[in-house]
Amino acid sequence: MITTNEELVMALRSVLPEIEVTINQTILEQHSSDESYHSACLPDIVVFPTKTEEVSKIMNIANQYKVPIVPFGRGTSLEGHVIPYNHGITIDFSLMNRIVEVREKDFLVKVQPGVTRSQLNKELKKYGLFFSVDPGADATIGGMAATNASGTTSVKYGTMRDQVRDLEVVLSDGTVIHTGNLAEKSSSGYHLNGLFVGSEGTLGCFTELTLRVYGIPECVMAARASFETVNDAVEGVVSILQAAIPIARVELVDEPSMKQVNLYSQTAYEEQPTLFLEFEGNEAGLRQDVEFMKEIVAAHNCKNIEFEMDNAARNQLWEARHNLAYAYVHGHPGKKLMVTDVCLPISELAGAIEHAREALDMLALTGGVVGHVGDGNFHVLLMIDMNDPKEIKKADELNELIVMYALERGGTCTGEHGVGIGKQKYQEKEHGKALLVMEKIKQALDPDTLFNPNKILKIKI
Repeated sequence: MITTNEELVMALRSVLPEIEVTINQTILEQHSSDESYHSACLPDIVVFPTKTEEVSKIMNIANQYKVPIVPFGRGTSLEGHVIPYNHGITIDFSLMNRIVEVREKDFLVKVQPGVTRSQLNKELKKYGLFFSVDPGADATIGGMAATNASGTTSVKYGTMRDQVRDLEVVLSDGTVIHTGNLAEKSSSGYHLNGLFVGSEGTLGCFTELTLRVYGIPECVMAARASFETVNDAVEGVVSILQAAIPIARVELVDEPSMKQVNLYSQTAYEEQPTLFLEFEGNEAGLRQDVEFMKEIVAAHNCKNIEFEMDNAARNQLWEARHNLAYAYVHGHPGKKLMVTDVCLPISELAGAIEHAREALDMLALTGGVVGHVGDGNFHVLLMIDMNDPKEIKKADELNELIVMYALERGGTCTGEHGVGIGKQKYQEKEHGKALLVMEKIKQALDPDTLFNPNKILKIKI
């Protein structure tokens, strides 16, 4: 049995002489946290594989000595997914960043897990293609699959789970499997893609992903529409969806958040509940859809709407939305950002957002409400003083109020950020007896609880 980090380093280096195996303090610290408010914890060792065979060898050693393994992409997760609270080995996939194959006629691409979203889209652009999932952060594809990320474009294209055609996965004993194939559809066997996507590194390490990609639309138009109330904005979105107008993105930003947008991005947008929208299609059809959309939002007390077709202007609009979290951080120095994340049936969304705003005001906390309202997902961006126990307690209370409201109305405790450790305590409430099935799957695939222990499920090691 391994008793010291030095012995484990020697064991790893004996079978992996070509890859970096390090206990450098700075590198350990870089892998001790993510972008969440959860407390940091150092891994014992960080390794940097470059290919599947090396990951398999790492798992053989981890399995032999019963050492925990935590897969790491870029650390942009928001619920403590990559924090190694049981120490062990962190596998950094940043060197596995090769785009293996673009199958443009099949609208598929194969990538290693360390490829980032922007890197992938830069390569796909050469083929007139793009990858649809846009969580805002320039996360790795492996990390996005691990958390079933979605973001601003999910209203049209769906989540990460909808894009994954096949995964190459290294299991706890070093075995390498494939979870799917290249076919558009299949009725063969259990749906392993759906099982592993969203598993947050608790069932295996992804070493290659085959993804669905799309043709770049002929014409794209963005819009910014301000409303009297949040309810008016949400009801406007419901009416647009009912009219089958092809929205590619629709984001809600509440009034306090619009103030932060203007301060940070040096814009002069109306400081009212606002929808950021994007439409795709051919130019003639798009203009007809937009005219219809203007009539719809006018019926829901839209106070002002402006459209942008110029690429630079559209980018500025979406940069303002994507940079909102940083706008809050920049505007509240000394405080830490906490982001809530629930998803509800869209008919319940307006009430949930109103409830969240009332809870924020009741607890006298600083924050704003934003959301991917086309699919019922919203967030509270909350600024908290981590040195103030009372404020931390209030933040936890707010999160609990928001989650319970969602669960009581048929929603989920996390729409896209994942469970990690932050949403672990709500799993039994949300899943009931189905949680026992998840525990059995975990125990079958990872009997020694080596993969990212005590994330999603709390199982005794």
